[in-house]
Amino acid sequence: MNAEAASKTAAETDRVPTNLRLLMIAEIVADAGKPMTPSEINRQLGLPKPSIHRLCQTLLAEGYLTRDSDPRRLRPARRLRRMAAGLLSTSDTSIARHQALQDVARKVNETVNLVVPEDAGMRYLDRVETEWPFRIQLPVGTNVPFHCTASGKTYLASLPPQRRIQFVEMLKLEAHTGNTHTSVSGLLAELDKVARQGHSVDNEEFMDGMVAVAVPIYLQGDRYFGALAYHAPTVRVSRETAEQHLPVLKEGVSKLLNVLFD
Repeated sequence: MNAEAASKTAAETDRVPTNLRLLMIAEIVADAGKPMTPSEINRQLGLPKPSIHRLCQTLLAEGYLTRDSDPRRLRPARRLRRMAAGLLSTSDTSIARHQALQDVARKVNETVNLVVPEDAGMRYLDRVETEWPFRIQLPVGTNVPFHCTASGKTYLASLPPQRRIQFVEMLKLEAHTGNTHTSVSGLLAELDKVARQGHSVDNEEFMDGMVAVAVPIYLQGDRYFGALAYHAPTVRVSRETAEQHLPVLKEGVSKLLNVLFD
């Protein structure tokens, strides 16, 4: 390496403080909303090639990043997602978020959930229970399947078409009820419908006697964050009437975005 090239490399390296490099890599991958290669990450950092690969290996080893189905690409792992969820649960944000859910719950008069995707399925991040004595218990922290829940289908429908197909083909399409989509083609057709209409319905696909409706929550740049959903027993809410509260859910999404990210 000549003196000019060495000077340029040193200048590029100096642009990114050493103590911030790991954090900045995690931020870039999180902001991208899609798996990235180390080279793609480095376009925003300009570090020497050996450095970016070493730092990515550190984040992989510590559980902040994980490899995608394409092993060259990296995506947020459980530890990074848990950290993000923890930040969203700080006291002032958590109180305001819960109040936004309470407002929706008062209007729909059923249990309302804030749900986010994880490796194990959709996770209930927050919820407000209905005051009805007959209700379906799914506590905060519960993970539910992608393929047969209203919130899970909003996540699958948010994926680009080719990645959606790959994801669905990898899922175990277990039958939870007689209405569960257990074929790849049937689920993909349902997800196309969800993507077009902008919301999802669980028509007794996860539990017999339960319907649910979910609206996706997108961040700036059309990045999927999670879903706002409500569920109810069919003795109170039918499949035909379940979507009547869509305007309330969509208004709730706007309020949540203001609370969480403004």
